[in-house]
Amino acid sequence: MITRLHTSARMSKIVKHAGTVFLCGQVGDGPNVTEQTLDCLSRVDVLLKEAGSSREHMLSTTIWLADMADFDEMNAVWDAWVPTGHAPARACGEAKLADSDLLVEIIVTAALAE
Repeated sequence: MITRLHTSARMSKIVKHAGTVFLCGQVGDGPNVTEQTLDCLSRVDVLLKEAGSSREHMLSTTIWLADMADFDEMNAVWDAWVPTGHAPARACGEAKLADSDLLVEIIVTAALAE
């Protein structure tokens, strides 16, 4: 069974299937990559909780940065947010994001909490 939450014509914010949670790409508000990453990860927390999961259950993450020069600044926030011993498989790359004000987008796949 597939469960879709917060679904529009374009996408669902959460899709659950076979014990796995897929989140759509999350972005954040703020003037710099630190603030945007903090806000983005806060949104991830809310969606994971709603889906019945958590940071501790993350399986994989893809992070897109508008500029790889922000890699260390984003990682400082990321490293403080990820629970020790629960780091997911992760990829990070540079991409032109949907809006010129966006500096980071994070896509998370997690297991449902048992």
